[in-house]
Amino acid sequence: MFQRITPEQAGLPSASAEAFVRALERRGLVMHSVLLMKGTDIFAEGYWSPFREDLCHRMYSQTKSFVGVAIGLLEEDGKLRLDDRICTYFPDKLTRELPVYLQELTIRQMLTMRTCGGAPGWFLSPETDRTRLYFAENRADHPAGTQWKYDSAGSQVLSALVERLAGKSLLAFLDERIFRHLGTFRTAEILKTKNDDSWGDSALLCTTRDMASFARFVMNGGVWEGKRLMNEGYLRQAVSCLADNDREGFDGAFTQGYGYLIWKVPGGFAFNGMGGQLTLCLPQQDLIFSCTGDNQGFAAAKDLILSAFYEYIADPMQASPLPEDPSAFARYRALEEGLTLSCLRGPTASPMAGLLNGKTFICEENPMGIREFSLSFGPDGTGVWRYVNAQGGKQLPFGLGKNVFGKFPQTGYSGLHGGLPDEHGCLYDCAVSAAWRQEDKLALKVQIIDRYLGNLYVVFSFREDLAFVTMTKHAEQFLNEYSGQLLARMEV
Repeated sequence: MFQRITPEQAGLPSASAEAFVRALERRGLVMHSVLLMKGTDIFAEGYWSPFREDLCHRMYSQTKSFVGVAIGLLEEDGKLRLDDRICTYFPDKLTRELPVYLQELTIRQMLTMRTCGGAPGWFLSPETDRTRLYFAENRADHPAGTQWKYDSAGSQVLSALVERLAGKSLLAFLDERIFRHLGTFRTAEILKTKNDDSWGDSALLCTTRDMASFARFVMNGGVWEGKRLMNEGYLRQAVSCLADNDREGFDGAFTQGYGYLIWKVPGGFAFNGMGGQLTLCLPQQDLIFSCTGDNQGFAAAKDLILSAFYEYIADPMQASPLPEDPSAFARYRALEEGLTLSCLRGPTASPMAGLLNGKTFICEENPMGIREFSLSFGPDGTGVWRYVNAQGGKQLPFGLGKNVFGKFPQTGYSGLHGGLPDEHGCLYDCAVSAAWRQEDKLALKVQIIDRYLGNLYVVFSFREDLAFVTMTKHAEQFLNEYSGQLLARMEV
């Protein structure tokens, strides 16, 4: 497994692989990795530096598909039945008399996202146990099984069910039954909820190659190197269309149906995570595509990724190998090896920079609690944004037309346990770039590239001695201190 072959050996021109990667960048997508595999051989694989082959990346809701497979293993072991009512497994988590619809909710309905309502957000809730929260505050406003509606919290309850019945963590259970046979997921980890359950609906961290191996296992119907590791019947059901998930009436890539925490897509099925964490399996072509990135806030991102994949990879791929094209392959490999994380593009200089350099701006009261700030510009195409907020003085270096890598200065964000401030005050890795959108307007982009992914876009607009600043953040439950707008005046 993971032997490298040329695109031509897989039935695809190297020029098409090159066009695919360039199309992703041309469409403004923030990519971290791509991997394309025919059979068990990789014919294209690239990482946007500083991301790399051996780095464990947050997979967000792709994690749910692992939970779905784990449920199938427990059914095979006779530890549950899919039509069992979920509440019967958690009598100790029930703090009220359950509404009828919630009493009737089954494991199968939860696997297919046809639940009876939903629970409120858990990050800010004083309740530390997400399973108890699900039963305590679920709206249960319609009969289960009647409609598809994405219920992330329900998947977390299924993850807790796996850990309760298996007597071990979700990752340890899957390692024992599947991963050790694949020879992958050796460095994988999973973040925790507040009460130390595995964060099973969002927080697996693994490599892109790990994802490809899991996809191959599922596409093989539970067989690995001739050995059956799991019931084929369950997996075939899991990747089929068991629920209609079209809620808007548009024939999109992700409205083809839903299985057991697995999405149907044209020609196959997919594991689907926030921000562009995707793994697609097209069984008839024996083709697997996996990618990572951070496109939170870019609503069209996943459709753009998939449209490029079908246009440049799936549609032109031939069933038989093609004649080798050494020059095209060399161009593609050079592209692959030179990929770097995207940054803001645009003019890197403005006459305004000299007027602003080092000047302090005093802020009016604002939602971010920023009291003052300044911008400094160096001769090497870098700068520093200095500011004072509720935590005190901060500074954030940036590059003009390039990324500067460092630590985002805000403390108090989550580490191993989601929703809880890290006791060691961890700082997230980040990449920061800037560009002049106009002579009097500087844009700055922060990309958080850690166990948690997120992005922040800051625009400084200047007029005489005034500065108007807008901040837009896209992150699951952090960067909240950097959302809103402020007005500031240059200090005399």
